[in-house]
Amino acid sequence: MRTKTPSLVITFSATTDAMAMESYCQSHDLPGRLIPIPREIHAGCGLAWKTTSGMEDTFTAALEQAGIRAEAMTTLELWG
Repeated sequence: MRTKTPSLVITFSATTDAMAMESYCQSHDLPGRLIPIPREIHAGCGLAWKTTSGMEDTFTAALEQAGIRAEAMTTLELWG
């Protein structure tokens, strides 16, 4: 049976930022994937990066290093 787990969701105001995040994370072996924005969030471009909760510091540093603009970081209970 599927269960909901806490996930860190990073939203972007522009699709290009979301795509840059995907590329950066793949090349730096950072966990996660692009997802459609969850219903609980009303934000930006329609895409978000979903990863393991508790990694805010890691992804804040990654965004800064890559020069990617994130709109917000939110922890939500999402389906696996």
